[in-house]
Amino acid sequence: MNAEEITPEAPAIPAAALSEPMLTIEHEGRRFTLLGTAHVSRVSADKVAELLAAGSYDAIAIELCPGRHNAIVNPDALSRMNLFEVLRKKKTVLVIANLVLGAYQQRVAKQLGTQPGAEMRAAIDGSRAQQLPVLLIDREIGTTLKRVYRGIGLVKRAKLLGGLLESATSKEQVTAAEIERLKEGDMLESVFNQFAEEARELYVPLIDERDRYMSLRLAVETSNNDYHNILVVVGAGHVRGMGKYLPGYLSQQPASTRSLQAEISALDQVPPASKLPSMLSWLIVVLILVGFIIGFRYSPELGLRIVLDWILINGGLAALGSLIAGAHVLTILSAFVAAPLTALNPMIGVGMVTAAVEAWLRKPEIGDFTRLREDTSKLSGWWRNRVARILLIFIGSSLGCVLGTYIAGFLIFSRLAGN
Repeated sequence: MNAEEITPEAPAIPAAALSEPMLTIEHEGRRFTLLGTAHVSRVSADKVAELLAAGSYDAIAIELCPGRHNAIVNPDALSRMNLFEVLRKKKTVLVIANLVLGAYQQRVAKQLGTQPGAEMRAAIDGSRAQQLPVLLIDREIGTTLKRVYRGIGLVKRAKLLGGLLESATSKEQVTAAEIERLKEGDMLESVFNQFAEEARELYVPLIDERDRYMSLRLAVETSNNDYHNILVVVGAGHVRGMGKYLPGYLSQQPASTRSLQAEISALDQVPPASKLPSMLSWLIVVLILVGFIIGFRYSPELGLRIVLDWILINGGLAALGSLIAGAHVLTILSAFVAAPLTALNPMIGVGMVTAAVEAWLRKPEIGDFTRLREDTSKLSGWWRNRVARILLIFIGSSLGCVLGTYIAGFLIFSRLAGN
């Protein structure tokens, strides 16, 4: 295994391409050329095209999962999204996370006059022109996000969400030179080493597990198919890790292909959700209901007062969250009415109600779905686009209801303690 080393038998590589982080791995007559890229770099896209034009590859592997690959080859896929299905299957947060993750790349790519994932598009287009098989070696992004989310505590979840929102709303201008510097090996190593030390729970599922996953997929694909010269296009941050894992996995094939598949399956598993939040939700419901009962036993006046506190605080904050999200006046009213009731039933969230009402009152048009990715790259676009606004209303009313539950609960027991 030699970094940036081209053996005499390897296909000719344009001199310009050698500026990209590259690694050549050979094993039993198979050659893997790992090309490190930046996902918003025009230079990276050009290098992929040059390598494909100059090389004699029989397969190309790319850092995409089937879902992200479909988004590239079918750019109108978002326009066919069933919003009610997203709400019903509780995928709202996942959709928002995907949009927020893509917002930064979308904005930077626009500044640089390119497209997010331009190098992946170049790889797909080049594979079609040369009739090469495309190997989708990355793990599904939904699985990665769930493994990240369920592997960290509440404080780090809040920090992660804050970081995502900051990246999505930042107006910082990024130059092409700064993007190219992201591909310098020493800089990458220092960045990810610091990442590993400060947030191991994030580094492992986001980077290390995917290094392993993509290496495993390459080992299995080449074991099952007669590929001998594979171009592997991945983000530059994965080249070092894959260079560490891939040789070991290749040495296990073909005898241990089943064990490689088992390791892939293990990395595809989503950790079970903690039962603590659900138990806590039901405990809060029980405590609130007990508070109501105790209040009425003290006096009907106290009972009515604490019920009124519950309705006004819970409903009021859910309505405020909807208002901030730009909801229709009737949606705001529905939040006020639904929140005090749904807060007493953890099986139904107020966000489901408000999002459904808003979607019925102000039905999204085809253009809203088509422009969704572009609109959400700007802060104002989240309120302008009807689909994005519905997602915001879901989050805003839900957060308001949660906050209202704790504030109202505290006030209720404070009143009971004073009697």
